[in-house]
Amino acid sequence: MAIVNFIPSLWSETLYSELKKNYVGVKLSNRDYEGVIRGFGDRVKVVGVGPVTVFDYTKNTDMPAAQVLSDTAKIIQITQAKGFNFCIDDIDMAQARKCLMQAAMKEAADALADAADQFIYSLTDVNAGTLTNNAATSTNILSTLSDARKMLMENNVPNSAKISLEVSPAVEQKLVLAKVLRSTDNAKELGRGYIGEFMGFDIYVTNNITASNDGVYKCVARTKRAISFAEQLNAVKAYEPELRHGDAVKGLHLYGAKIMYPKELVFINIKPVAESAS
Repeated sequence: MAIVNFIPSLWSETLYSELKKNYVGVKLSNRDYEGVIRGFGDRVKVVGVGPVTVFDYTKNTDMPAAQVLSDTAKIIQITQAKGFNFCIDDIDMAQARKCLMQAAMKEAADALADAADQFIYSLTDVNAGTLTNNAATSTNILSTLSDARKMLMENNVPNSAKISLEVSPAVEQKLVLAKVLRSTDNAKELGRGYIGEFMGFDIYVTNNITASNDGVYKCVARTKRAISFAEQLNAVKAYEPELRHGDAVKGLHLYGAKIMYPKELVFINIKPVAESAS
């Protein structure tokens, strides 16, 4: 059976399931939004509510009138459009049609997920916190992480909030050498990239945090709602290429992201250096 006879929605769901497995930066972002994404440049709305006022309660005394909560809305612009279009020749397909297509879809998902995560880590906001350690070792990096947590707490991030720390492999190595990472019972649920817990951070490692020209990695500590992300898989289609004997799949991944709560995010610029001899 030719690939073109497959249900398009099934291919979309297959690709989306693989995307979700591969995300790190996207996974740790808020995904609740309103609106339908149909094309590049669309706008979607992220909704929330204003703060709740607490009052002193006095027995046998009427309470103040119920506070009318104001809703808040912030807009995400869909600024990214990533396409894919691959074909597998009939000669190859005759030998392993299903396995080859499944492998190709997984490769497409890997590439799309990396691109989306890289976009998340490219975001900036002058109102977010910033820390720098230009000579990070397994000893002094702990003080840097402590400063990041202190900065978040002083910005009134609640103790109950889940806070992620996302680092590069080079920075992960410093944490491993420091012997501070602790495993948790729900490590499997926390998904791809999770390496352990320390100081209230759920710590993730990703290759999509890359070094600048001077060797500095822009790691990030944040709550889940600090960054919002919206996406849509559009026009995932199976077809027969006109000039080839084979089956092909093409599609479009549309998305956008925005830092919504900069006070709940700290950029940690870390430059790992060699450990001193003991």
